[in-house]
Amino acid sequence: MASRLVPKVNSEQREPPCKEKHVVLLSPVGKLEISGCEAGLHEIKLPKMIALPSGNAESSAACEVCEGAEEMTEPLKQCSAWLHAYFCEPARTTSLPVPAFHHPLLRQDSFTGQVLWTLLRDVKFGEAVSYKQLADLAGNSRAARAVGGAMRSNPIPIIIPCHRVIRSSGQSGNYGGGNLMKEWLLSHERLQKEKLAY
Repeated sequence: MASRLVPKVNSEQREPPCKEKHVVLLSPVGKLEISGCEAGLHEIKLPKMIALPSGNAESSAACEVCEGAEEMTEPLKQCSAWLHAYFCEPARTTSLPVPAFHHPLLRQDSFTGQVLWTLLRDVKFGEAVSYKQLADLAGNSRAARAVGGAMRSNPIPIIIPCHRVIRSSGQSGNYGGGNLMKEWLLSHERLQKEKLAY
């Protein structure tokens, strides 16, 4: 696959354009398309889930590279390992390094970037927050609608867990991979957290 050039964030940094590499992981929620360069992860593209996976969560919990293994930079290897752990051995995610991010949105100072970093840092596996609660955590209690925009802009779903942000009513709300995927991810985390509690 041809490499794409990603725009620089700050021209003073004089970074050369990065050579983007691509990997596809076959996961319980479908094929995850991951892109990144030597400096970090650019994006995780989710498939639209139109039906729940057949069988129970454990039997479909594999997460393996199915395309692009020869293209793997260190951040892509870390991302693949992290996602494998997330689906197969969630307790390990806390001990694995989160790959570096190299998407412009996560490298500039903006409310969206601040919300995404806050979500990554403060909302743990098996937890959920409302859009308003996340706005409070990010320092602007009246920005619940802007938080929704930040969730739609998230370039690194699952690792930056926008699926954990739900409506104040308790309904799951919208998700880039579709509502079925959001429900599956939340259910996966709840079940795994209950197992770890025993």
